[in-house]
Amino acid sequence: MNPAVPQPRRRRRSGLLAPLLAGALLAPQPAAAAVPAFAQVRQDFRPSDTLILDRHGAVVQRLRTDSSVRRGQWVALPDVSPALRTALVLSEDRRFYQHSGVDWKAVSAAAWGRLFHRQTRGASTLTMQLAGLLDADLRVKSGGRDWGQKIGQALTATELERHWRKDQILEAYLNLVPFRGDVVGIDALSRTLFGKAPQGLDAREAAITAALVRAPNAPASKVAQRACGVLREMQGQKLPSSELCAGLPQETAAALQRREFAASSGIAPHLGRKLVALNTPPGGRPPVQIRSTLDARIQRVAQTALLKALGELSGRNVQDGAVLVLDNASGEVRAWVGSSGDYSLAAEVDGVTARRQPGSTLKPLLYAQALAERRLTAASLLDDTPTQIPTASGLYIPQNYDHRFKGWVSVRTALASSLNIPAVRTLVMVSPDAFARELQALDVQLAQPGDYYGYSLALGAAEVSLRDLTNAYRALANGGKASPVVLMPGQKSAARQALDAGAAWIIGDILSDPNARAPTFGVDSLLATRFWTAVKTGTSKDMRDNWAVGWSQRYTVGVWVGNAAGAPMHEVSGISGAAPVWAAVMRALHAKTPSRQPAPPPGLQRVQVRFDGQGEAPRREWFLPGTAQSRFALGAQTRSADLGAGVRLHAGRGETAASSAAAHRITAPTDGTVLALDPDIPPQHQRVELTASTADARWQVDGRPLGRGARLPWFPQPGRHQIALVDARGALLDSIMLEVRGAGLPARR
Repeated sequence: MNPAVPQPRRRRRSGLLAPLLAGALLAPQPAAAAVPAFAQVRQDFRPSDTLILDRHGAVVQRLRTDSSVRRGQWVALPDVSPALRTALVLSEDRRFYQHSGVDWKAVSAAAWGRLFHRQTRGASTLTMQLAGLLDADLRVKSGGRDWGQKIGQALTATELERHWRKDQILEAYLNLVPFRGDVVGIDALSRTLFGKAPQGLDAREAAITAALVRAPNAPASKVAQRACGVLREMQGQKLPSSELCAGLPQETAAALQRREFAASSGIAPHLGRKLVALNTPPGGRPPVQIRSTLDARIQRVAQTALLKALGELSGRNVQDGAVLVLDNASGEVRAWVGSSGDYSLAAEVDGVTARRQPGSTLKPLLYAQALAERRLTAASLLDDTPTQIPTASGLYIPQNYDHRFKGWVSVRTALASSLNIPAVRTLVMVSPDAFARELQALDVQLAQPGDYYGYSLALGAAEVSLRDLTNAYRALANGGKASPVVLMPGQKSAARQALDAGAAWIIGDILSDPNARAPTFGVDSLLATRFWTAVKTGTSKDMRDNWAVGWSQRYTVGVWVGNAAGAPMHEVSGISGAAPVWAAVMRALHAKTPSRQPAPPPGLQRVQVRFDGQGEAPRREWFLPGTAQSRFALGAQTRSADLGAGVRLHAGRGETAASSAAAHRITAPTDGTVLALDPDIPPQHQRVELTASTADARWQVDGRPLGRGARLPWFPQPGRHQIALVDARGALLDSIMLEVRGAGLPARR
């Protein structure tokens, strides 16, 4: 016997020879073919959907995976509304609870009705119909049932009644009976036509459902007419049909046109599709259920935080976002929000796996490598002054968030305050190719080798996925041990040491330091949680993507905000776009669970350090074994040192020009400079300082007066510009040409 989907049944016809049927049933029979057990039928039932469960067994997503039929989940009889049970029995088999599979009164009435050409209800019981649903050989064919089928149904029905309880027969029938079109079973029918679970059907909806059993594909008027009769029987005919069935034709027509049962519903569609793909063998069928590592509560928290933040950014051209929450110890995914849903014009795009430029969020991994290779310590001093980097398209001049240069700063300050120029200098020491190899070791997949990106790799020029980046930060949280993300319980996630444990811990200590973050973000930013966390933000070119990625003692959370189509946002940086989502998720995760800084690994040293002649106050600093020192000072020639590899300190036209007889010269920027405006900086906050060798400098930009003075701030606009020094009569003394790129504004030609 096969519980495959039966074809829609036509009107049943009873035969004339009831005694022949009775004789066939009462005569000694060979052992009848064993009917399947109820438990087996229920186990073999296959919905057209796959359910994605969270780690506790709660349903977080439903995905249709069988397009040939529309079946819902198996529904237990107590979960079917009493009204529907009553309507079905009255409509199809009113003596269901009295007979033993065959209704002999109905058989006799049908036989006499055929003899005298009178219409009767029909003799096929619910149990006989169930026999046809369970055995393909007993189903109605295009020409109706033949006598062999009728006798076979009766015999099977008798066997079913011997081995099954009445409630089991009714439950199986309701789950296997075909309704309109491709809809099979009561769960699919109630959700498709009425938009509710079967237990919620009222008397009128139950009557329409029972009418569809008899004539699944009849016109709405015929279904409504029959439903009215069922309703009258249910009400005991106490009210006239005109009153009882008022509005029923309209309700029936509306129900038959409704299609409420969406192909997918839930809170984790992107992970659901991924899990179905991973668990479906080639050419095979997907499983009925897949248990994931998600936590439904955390998934809802992340989804709510993302939608709230995007709502608050209304009017700034922000549509999309994604959130990933990982358990630090196991690598299990606790939340996977792939898109912003209704906010998005591309809701099917999975923002967790899409590859985008990460901006400054690569800096912690870069500094971790430099620390591990003993090139730097957390107290080492880096020069934060204007730097020019020759590229194939011109000179790349990175800027800082506030467009100010801090001079010599420690690695701690440079990383926590997200200063770009020190990061570029650090990449010069490490080399782009070596840094790319380190990213690969942390399972951050790059499309090209490091030399392809050059020094812009320090500021996030490569495209990475939120999944890879968040998991790399999880490696920092785990003392440099990297392991794959885990999607399903029981998966193994073997860890390997991808980064020095001490270096990883020091990076976490820096990213959790509000004082080190203060020069750029202030002491009371969204990044300063009331419990221990380490976090970094980033924004890509032209404000197309912002990120906030960080970890607590237990969780690593990554957030991306932007537009799936790649359009730039309007004045939205990592601190205003992704950081509010990250902070909200972290607060919810640790509302009742403390987060404390992990203990430092063995071998780390903490030493009191001081900085001679620098703005940083003395402090206790952490060092890897063999790298500790207590005093940091600058030698006389430090500022003019060449960085090598094509990167040099910005010295304008050189000290010789500044000290020459030419008293009226532009000393900065240099001729041919290409300014790349940092996308982390709101455009109105960006300024370029124009400097001249004379205090009585008169400046013009593109022929228009700008101001006077040896130093003059200028707000750059994208395009090519002429910067000129003129005398009091307007005569040209010196000029340079430069180009400004970025900030999401169209370049002027």
